[in-house]
Amino acid sequence: MIRREVPSLRVATTLPAETERLVRETIGCAVAVHRVLGCGFLERVYHEALCVELRSRGLSYEREKPVTIRYRGDPVGGHRLDLVVERAVIVEVKAVERLDRIHVAQVLAYLKATDLRVGLLLNFSGETLAGGIRRVVR
Repeated sequence: MIRREVPSLRVATTLPAETERLVRETIGCAVAVHRVLGCGFLERVYHEALCVELRSRGLSYEREKPVTIRYRGDPVGGHRLDLVVERAVIVEVKAVERLDRIHVAQVLAYLKATDLRVGLLLNFSGETLAGGIRRVVR
């Protein structure tokens, strides 16, 4: 019998195990939402449904969390993050035709501004969610 190596679907990471668990749980919540709602709704609908799913699994989150952007220590602007799960994972919800580099850059900027290490960019507009998940690590 010839044994074939199966490529690993795991992502190499330097994140703590607890953070990795939160990332997996959050993705699981997003998949559950997409399985029920499918594609075609506005971002706000997916955002609300994701909050319901996170809450049902006992995960804490902050929605529309305000973040102050600083330059040389001085505040120069602000932004509101869609979600922050368990004070560790930034979640940016999208319902667009396709994710662009600017969306990834946006999440990277949020990570820098919050000093967090990982964010998830979730695009609910596809037939399946698998192609709409981008993990962003700083």
